[in-house]
Formats: sequence, C-alpha cells, structure tokens
Amino acid sequence: MLRVLAVDDEEPALGELLYLLRADPRVRTAEGAGDAAAALRRIGRALDSGPDGDDGIDVVFLDIHMPGLTGLDVARLLAGFARPPLVVFVTAHEGFALQAFDLQAVDYVLKPVRRERLAEAVRRVHGLVHAVPAPAPAPAPAAPEQIPVELGGVTRFVAVDDIAYVEAHGDYARLHTDHGSHLVRIPLSTLEERWADRGFVRIHRSHLVAVGRITELRVDGGATSVRLGATDLAVSRRHARHLRDLLTRRAGG
Repeated sequence: MLRVLAVDDEEPALGELLYLLRADPRVRTAEGAGDAAAALRRIGRALDSGPDGDDGIDVVFLDIHMPGLTGLDVARLLAGFARPPLVVFVTAHEGFALQAFDLQAVDYVLKPVRRERLAEAVRRVHGLVHAVPAPAPAPAPAAPEQIPVELGGVTRFVAVDDIAYVEAHGDYARLHTDHGSHLVRIPLSTLEERWADRGFVRIHRSHLVAVGRITELRVDGGATSVRLGATDLAVSRRHARHLRDLLTRRAGG
C-alpha cells in the first residue's frame, strides 16, 4: 500500500484531495502540506529515513501554483536525489504538462479532480512502486544536486558542487561558496550523511568540507588544519587521522 504526501496551498482543494486518496484501498497513509516549504521538510525526513523507513513516502501529489516555490521547483529538487518519491502533478492549468513530464512525473491530473481520474493516477503509481525490478543497469553519474536558500524573500538554488565547506550554527548550517555564504535550516549532521557520497567529510564538530577543495594539510605542534583557498580551518584530533588517510589515498589514486 502507498504512503502519500499531498501538497496544495488551497485548504479546500487539499482537503478534497486527501479525502479521495484516503478512500482508495491502495493508499495506506495520506498526509497533507499547505505549501512547498512544509512539503520539503516532510520530504527531507522521508529521504533521511529511506524508502523502507518509518517516515518513507512513495509519491507526492503536487499542486503547481503555490506561494514561494512552485510544484515544478519541488520536483526539480527531488530529481537531484538518488531515490526520491514519485511525483504526480494536480493542477488547474494545462500549460505545464510538458515541463511536468520532462521532470519524470508519473501523471498530470487536472482540477477539479474526479474520483475516477485520481484512481487511475494511483493505479499507475502503485504499479511502479510494486513492479518487479529489472536487472540493474550500470550506475549513472549522480545528478547535480541543488539546495534552496532564502535571500530577502527570494528563493535561489545553490549547487552542492559550488560549496567549499559548511559551518554548523545549532540547528542551522552556513554554506560557504566562492561567492558568499547562505544560512539554511538543516543540521550539519544531516548534510554530513546526505553528502558523504559527494566528497564531503567532517573535520570538526563545527565544519564539513569538500575534500576536493582542500589545497593544503598542515600539522604544527600536534595541531592539524586544512586550507581551502584563502580559508584555514582547524581539524579536530578525532577527525585528523581519518582525513590524513583519506587525502593520502586520493593522492595515491
């Protein structure tokens, strides 16, 4: 059975969609979110949990026109992850269908939503989620990942590959790039786990760095530090040996 997240900023439309989804016997749970920010927080928990975890989500039913980030923006962000939930767009506008399917949407349902049409979308999702997997092809290169940041009421997207290091600020993290820094409401520990495969490594309880950006490793009187461009960062004793071994393997490979 499917675990569903429905996203719509219009409360009556969201309530009706959730009512229809919960009435479908193929749907185990259907949660609602009233805007893209709330949806991304919930999806973030699902991605951290993994598809088989307690907080997993199989499919997101997305409205397109919402304040701030649109449904298309949310789908673009999800496309950067290895195993994101499926996406079905639910909208009153026909003009975005081409963009929707470019983003690998499973279906595109027009409002007002009819029970029969929604059931067809659920059937398609159910078939994909429970399909017998084919032999795995050769792994494709990881898609470029972006992270949304708020700048004066405007949402911009920072490419993870542009980030040199990340600094902890309690439940927040500050992303440092060549062109400035951005504060996001994501704990450093979450980014450490999410970006381990993208070459980021913890060097201190307060810092996560892109290994490829390290230009110097210094050991002075037992204290270890690294240089990234013009920035020097201390390496804690706990992480120093692992970092030295990692840099040595990279240099030898």
